[in-house]
Amino acid sequence: MCKKQGAAVVVPCFFMQESLPMTLFNSRNSIHRSPLGAVADGTRVHFKITLPRDMQCSASYLLVQHPDNRIECLDMFWCGMNGNDYEWWECHFTPQKTGLYFYHFELRTSRGRSVLKKDLGGEARAGAREDWQLTVYDGAYKTPDWLAGGILYQIFPDRFASSGKAKENVPADRTLHENWLDQPDWKPNAQGIVTNSDFFGGDLKGIEEKLEYLASLGVTCIYLNPIFESHSNHRYDTANYEKIDPLLGDEEDFRSLCAAAKERNIHVLLDGVFSHTGSDSIYFNREGRYGDGGAYRSQSSPYYPWYSFRSWPNDYECWWNFITLPNVREENPAYDNYINGEDGIIRHWLEAGASGWRLDVADELPDGFIDRLNRAAKAQDENAMVLGEVWEDASNKTAYGVRRRYLLGGQLDSVMNYPFRDAILGFLLGEHASLIMDRIETIVENYPPQVLRILMNHIGTHDTERALTVLGGEPAGSRGREWQSAHTLSPEQRETGLERMRLAAFLQFMLPGVPCIYYGDEAGMEGYRDPFNRACYPWGHEDEGLIAWYRYLGLLRQEHGDILKGGGLRSVYAHDNVLSFERYVETDGGEDALFVAVNRSMENAVIPGLHLDNAEFIFGAPYPNPAGGDFKLPPFGFTLLRIHREKTENGES
Repeated sequence: MCKKQGAAVVVPCFFMQESLPMTLFNSRNSIHRSPLGAVADGTRVHFKITLPRDMQCSASYLLVQHPDNRIECLDMFWCGMNGNDYEWWECHFTPQKTGLYFYHFELRTSRGRSVLKKDLGGEARAGAREDWQLTVYDGAYKTPDWLAGGILYQIFPDRFASSGKAKENVPADRTLHENWLDQPDWKPNAQGIVTNSDFFGGDLKGIEEKLEYLASLGVTCIYLNPIFESHSNHRYDTANYEKIDPLLGDEEDFRSLCAAAKERNIHVLLDGVFSHTGSDSIYFNREGRYGDGGAYRSQSSPYYPWYSFRSWPNDYECWWNFITLPNVREENPAYDNYINGEDGIIRHWLEAGASGWRLDVADELPDGFIDRLNRAAKAQDENAMVLGEVWEDASNKTAYGVRRRYLLGGQLDSVMNYPFRDAILGFLLGEHASLIMDRIETIVENYPPQVLRILMNHIGTHDTERALTVLGGEPAGSRGREWQSAHTLSPEQRETGLERMRLAAFLQFMLPGVPCIYYGDEAGMEGYRDPFNRACYPWGHEDEGLIAWYRYLGLLRQEHGDILKGGGLRSVYAHDNVLSFERYVETDGGEDALFVAVNRSMENAVIPGLHLDNAEFIFGAPYPNPAGGDFKLPPFGFTLLRIHREKTENGES
C-alpha cells in the first residue's frame, strides 16, 4: 500500500490472483472514468471503482505517475453501494501540466494489499502488469477543421497519370519507360546497385487532368509523395527543395494543380523530407552534378555546416547508412532558417497553394525543429496541416531515448495511422477479434479527440505491400525481389482478396479518422514491397466493381458526416469472426449512432442476443430481427445501421 512521504511514495504490494465477476474499473466506461480519453490540462477527471463487499476494503488509493516520474497517491472515498454485493469508491484528479500520466489502484482489504492494473479492453484486474495511460494535452491545441470527415488519396507522382506534356531540363541519365504498364525496374545494375532511376513520366498536369475522377471518389485531400527535384523515382533524396522535379513540371504547374483542386474543394498535402537530403543535390553534391559547390566538394560551402562529417569528405552520417542520403543537422541555425524561416521552404510552398505537410520519418526530427516547423506553417496559414510519419502509437512514442510530445500541442496535427492498418488487416487475416478491438480502442483512448478525427487511416502506402496482395496472397516474408516480381494472385486468391478488400475498406471508412486511399487500391492493384507496390495506375484496366464500392463508401461518409466526422467509438461485440462497434454523437434529445458489423469468414456468423431499438437499415446484410435476438451475418457479410436513442428520465441515452 502507498505510504505518503512528502511528494513521493513507497509502494510495497503483492498481487491478488483471484478473478472477480464484475467489472471493477474500465477506463473506457464513463461510469468509471469521466471524461473519457485524452484530456486538456486543468481538466478534473473523476475515477470510480466498484469492489465486492466481502473484500472488506478499508482503504483504496489512486496512484498517478506524473510526466516527471513523481508519484502522487490520492485517497479514494467510499461513496455508496452498487447493488447488495458491491460498493463504490471514488476520487478526482486534476492534471495541471501537459504530458503522459500513468495510473493504477491499490487496495487495503481483509485479505491484505492488492493492486488493480490494466488488462485487455481497459478493464482492471488484480495481477495485471500495465498501468493505464492518461494523455494530457495543451488546452489551446487546435487542429485544422477542413480534413475532418473527408477522404485522403495518396499519389506516387511518377506513377499516377501522365499528361504527355513535353518536359524541359530533364537530366539525361534517367531511364523513361515507353510502356505505362511495364513492371518497375528491380534488378541491380552492372555494379550491383539498385538505382531507382527508371521513370514512367507521371506529372502534375496528369494529376490535374484526373481531378474529376478523384472528386467522384469523394476525395477531399491529395497527399503527394515528394515532388521536388531529385534523381530517383521515389524522390526521397531531395536535390533542391526550391524546384519541382522537371519530369513532374514546374512551379506554375504546381500552382495550377492546387488552384484547380481548390475549385473542387480538394486540398493538397506535400511530403517534406527534412531529416536528410540526397547526396546528388545542390546542397551536398557528391556526384558533381551541380558544379564545384556543395558540402562534399568544399568545406567553404554554405551548406557544409548542415552535415556531420566524421572525416571529410567521404565519411559522413547517413540515413540508415545509405551513402546517397546524408543526414542533415536539423538544429543548425542556417538549415533551420532555410526550412522554417520567414522566407523558408515551409512557407513558400504553402503560399504556392499547398494546404500542409506530411513529415517523413518524424521520429528522426528533433522536437525543437518540429516546434519551429509547426510555427512556420501556422504563421503562413493558421489552417495548415502538419502530419507526421509515425508507425507506432504516437501518443507514447519513444525515439532515441526521448519520449516524444507529438500530440500534446504545438507539433503534429495528425499522424499516419499504422496501428489501425495493422488492426484491419490483422482481423481479416484471422487475428483474435477482441485483441484487434483492444488495439483500436487503445488509440481512441490515448489520442486527443482533435487528432483522432483527422488521423490518416490507410491500409497500404508506398512503404507497404498492396492491401489486396496481403489479403489474398501469401506474404513475401524474407523472400527477395526476384520471387516478388514473379508472383501475382491466382484467380482464387484474387477473389478471396477482393472479398476481404471490400470489408477492409468498409472498416477503414467507418473508424475514427480519415480514410486514405493509396492510389490504385480502389482499382484492384496488386504488388509486393517496393518497387512492386509502386506500379502505374492501370488506366483502362481498372476493377470497376471495386471502384464503385469505394465511391459508395465515399457517399456514406458524406451522408453520415454528422457522426463520422468526429463521433466517439464503442465496442459492441468482438469475438470469433465478428467485429462490431458503434460510432456515436450526443444530441440534444439523446444520441445518434452508426452500428457497424463485419463477418470475416466464409461461414455464417452470429452476434448473440443483440438488441438495437430504433435501428434504420443503411447498407449491407438486411437487419433480420429489430426486436432483438441473434443477429446473423452471411459469409464475408457486413451491415451498417443508423440508430437514434432518446434520453431517459435520468438523462441516459
